[in-house]
Parts: sequence; C-alpha cells; structure tokens
Amino acid sequence: MRKYIPFVLALLMLAQCKRQEPADLVIKGGPIYTMDAAHPQVEAVAVTGDKIVFAGSEKDVTRFTGEHTRIIDLQGKTMMPGFIEGHAHMMGVGYNELNLDLMNVKNFDEIIEKVKEAVSKAKPGQWIVGRGWHQDKWDVKPDKLVKGFPLHNKLSEVSPDNPVFLWHASGHAAFANAKAMEIAGVSLLSKENIQGKNTDGGEIIRDEVGNPTGLFNERAMTLISSHIPRPTAETDAQALELAIQACLRNGITSFHDAGVSRENIDLYHQFKKDGKLNVRMYVMLTGWDRDLIYEWFKKGPEIDSANILTIRSIKLNCDGALGSRGAWLLEPYTDRPGFSGMATLSMDTVMETAREALKYGFQVCSHAIGDRANREILDRYEIAFKENPSVKDHRFRIEHAQHVDPKDLPRFAALGVIPAMQAIHMSSDRPWAIERLGEKRIKEGAYKWQTLLKSGAKIVNGTDAPVEPVNPIPCFYASVTRKTLKGEPEGGYEPEEKMTREQALRSYTLDAAYGAFEEKIKGSIEPGKLADFTIFTQDLMTVPEADILKTQVAMTIVGGKVMFSR
Repeated sequence: MRKYIPFVLALLMLAQCKRQEPADLVIKGGPIYTMDAAHPQVEAVAVTGDKIVFAGSEKDVTRFTGEHTRIIDLQGKTMMPGFIEGHAHMMGVGYNELNLDLMNVKNFDEIIEKVKEAVSKAKPGQWIVGRGWHQDKWDVKPDKLVKGFPLHNKLSEVSPDNPVFLWHASGHAAFANAKAMEIAGVSLLSKENIQGKNTDGGEIIRDEVGNPTGLFNERAMTLISSHIPRPTAETDAQALELAIQACLRNGITSFHDAGVSRENIDLYHQFKKDGKLNVRMYVMLTGWDRDLIYEWFKKGPEIDSANILTIRSIKLNCDGALGSRGAWLLEPYTDRPGFSGMATLSMDTVMETAREALKYGFQVCSHAIGDRANREILDRYEIAFKENPSVKDHRFRIEHAQHVDPKDLPRFAALGVIPAMQAIHMSSDRPWAIERLGEKRIKEGAYKWQTLLKSGAKIVNGTDAPVEPVNPIPCFYASVTRKTLKGEPEGGYEPEEKMTREQALRSYTLDAAYGAFEEKIKGSIEPGKLADFTIFTQDLMTVPEADILKTQVAMTIVGGKVMFSR
C-alpha cells in the first residue's frame, strides 16, 4: 500500500498545478484592502462574471489570466471593497442637481441672489424650490432673527409672483416667501384656522406680533409643500439617472435609501428591468404611507436574487434635527429655554410597526437625533423584542443616533440595535451643536462612535445625502479625525471618540453590509462575494491625515464592470 502513496501525491500536485479557467478580469498593481480578517491585504484579485474568484498574490493570479482576460493595473492606486452609502436619499440626491443647490451658500444674501437669478429664468407663477442652506454655517447673519432664523421679506421682494420654498439642509425645516404662504393660506389671521390641521409635530415660526416669518419646522412644512406641483414621471427618471451617476462618481456601489415612496419603488423596478439601476439598492419603505407598509407586510420582503434591488425595511421619522431645533430632547435646548423639540411620529405607531415588522420579517429603521427620541425608540424596540423572542436576527436600526443619553449608549449592543451614524454630521454640526446642547451634553452623549464600538455595536456610516454631499471621503476624514473639513480644532473634537482607520473602513463596507443583512455577499473582498470595488487615488489607510481630503475616486466597479473611471 505504501508504494502507491508517492503516486497519489504526484496526482494531487498535478491537479493543483492544473491551470484554472481564465477569469474575465484581473486587478493588480497596488494595495488592496479586503476587510477579510484572514487576509486583510492582498496583491491581486480575479473576477468571473459578477463574482470574485480569487484574492491573493500576483504570482498566483497568473493561473486566472487568459488570452481574453482584462487586466486593470492599479499603478499604485488603492482598491477597497465597494463603498456602501449607509443612509441617504437617492431621489433627493438627484433632485438636488435639478433644483437650486444651496449647500455651499455662505449667507442669506447669497440665497436671495440665487433665487433672484432663478426667478429671471422662470415662468410667472412657477415654483422656485431648493435645498441645502444652514443658518449656523453662514459667515454673516441678518440683523433681525426670530428664534435663530431670518424673516422672509427680502425673499418675497425678489420673487413677488413666484412662490418659493427652500428646504433646510437637514430636510426638517423650510423657508417660504409671501407668495407661497399666500397660496397656502398662511397669514396672521390664519393662526387659529390651521392650528392642528398640519402642524401637529411641527411649528410655524412667527414674530412678536404673530406674523409668520417664513420658517416652517417639521410637519408644518406640509402646509406649503402640499401645494407644490408633483414631479412628473420624466423629471423623476431624470433625477434618478443623475443620482446614480453621482453615486458612481463618488465610489458608491450600494445605497441604503432611507424612506421611499410607492412611486419611487415603481421607478426603481423599471430602471432595474431596463438595466439602468447601476447602483445596488437597499430600500426602506417610507413610514408616512401606512397603506404602503401594510401592503408590504401582506406580501413580505423582496430579497433580490440578482442583488440589485432589495426591499425589506421600514423607515420611521420620529423626531427632527438639531439645526432646526426639532430633535426631541430630554431637557430643553440650551439656546432656546423651555423648548425640547418634538416627536414627529406617535410612539404608539413606532410600537405597532415594530411588532408587525418582527411578525412579517421586516427591519425597522427609525430616525432619532435627540436623546429622548433615542430612548423612546429603544424602549419600544425592547418591548417588541421581548414579545417576539423567536426572532433572533432582527437588526433593527436607529438612523443618526446623534445625541444619546449616556445611560442608553450600552443598550444598542445589548439589544442588537444598529446605530446608523453619519460621521460627516459631526464635522459639519459640532461647531454650532454645542450651542444647542451645551458642553456637558455634547461631551457625554453626542457622536459617541468609539463608545458604541467598544460596547459591541456595529456602526453603519454614510452621508445622509443630500443633507451632505454623497462623497464618502469627507465622511471618512471626519470619522478618523473628528475635525471640521477646515482641519479644526487641533486634535479634533472629543478625540477619544475617533474611529481608527480600520473601523472607519469597516463602517463603510462590511458593517454597512451587515446593516442590510448582506455581509455574506458584499462588504469584503473574498472569493464568492460580489465584485464591487472602489479604487482611490491615494491609500486612505496610510496617507497623512492632512492629505485624506485630497484623495479622489479613480474608478468604481460594480459586479465586475467598470461603471466610472476618472
């Protein structure tokens, strides 16, 4: 028997040396970070179809190289798993490119000039809409403010015949001119008539004599927005195309869409059918449409075998934002005594949705920014989990988890609730957020990334675009520096809460995939997983901190296909 062993070994060696079937694509020539704990960095990757078939050394990848194999030489650039936008609004990204983009305005006068220019090109009576302004980022503020916001007068002067409605960057407040308020019937005399109609969970800000200033907070926005003509099918399609292109330019291969209407779902299905949905979509049904939610409960989740469009979660908007003072707090705002924000959705609705979602196999993703909103939602989740002990892998989420009472921070890991936190919000908001919350609350409970990670929670990162640009590089920078994009302050805000670079990468890849039940098919570079890659001009893991923001996306690959190349 022993004499046959060398012969068997020879056969095995021969089989191992046998040339593999050639791959469709081989990528090599630069650092490749995999997020695979067993092989964190490799030299080369081979792809067949839309799947990875090899990740290892340049020497070994030659076995996958044939006459028709496409070779991409990184030429020193860095490849990572495809970046996953963990919380944003796809149609909002697209419409931000179609409408007035106010994200970079430096003051109220710049807004006035942009509106004046838009009016000069508009037809009489045509609505002027836009988004992106943030009063706490202005270099100069108007002389007169009411509760921190300007008056509509200048806006009304430059647009007397065109209604104007401009959403705050957060999407939780908006500014209207006199014409828009006239159409909606909002005036000094309307105060009693409309109170309670559309303002529960919202606020019309008024001056000292009761006149509306033009600022509509939270659900009060619908008083105006309900009069804006609905987008057409053509403009929706155009916006989606623009949004997909924006994602690919910015290295985004998958997108968690936080709150989608039935019309948009139909559009996504049509784009998928036409082969135009070139970013993988993980869709949260909007919780505002209760009929939509219960229709989906009846038919169950849609988990796409092609891994392009999956619908299995529900987005609930439970409070507002810090910028508009709509975030629901346990104690009043430091800069607005006596006011603690508001719930924008009944907690009974949160409770009911959580119970039903567990029953029908759906994930719940609840927007909560203030510490009271976070606590109230964690309380409802916990009750629902105890009532449904057989559901072991619910992966319920809290979107933003921006300000959490210290007592509630350990509850995320203990309950298995995922905090989907956008690091870029710390960079943009922290300089003025201290005015809202005061130093004690900021230091104890705001943007507590490292505390949550050390407790065992998994963080899903993202930009909340169009609140912030969909570009992940500033978000990565904020994650590891806790500085503003101007590089301030030295050492970062609350530096003990910084993420390591590996943690930041994980929050945009493997843990973001986990947040959508997809970590077995994406989020790391391993054989058998989807061939989604983001290639950067610099090595985000080693480049000096000051140079991170100089990094660009060089190439975006989805399913083995190059979808963007700079």
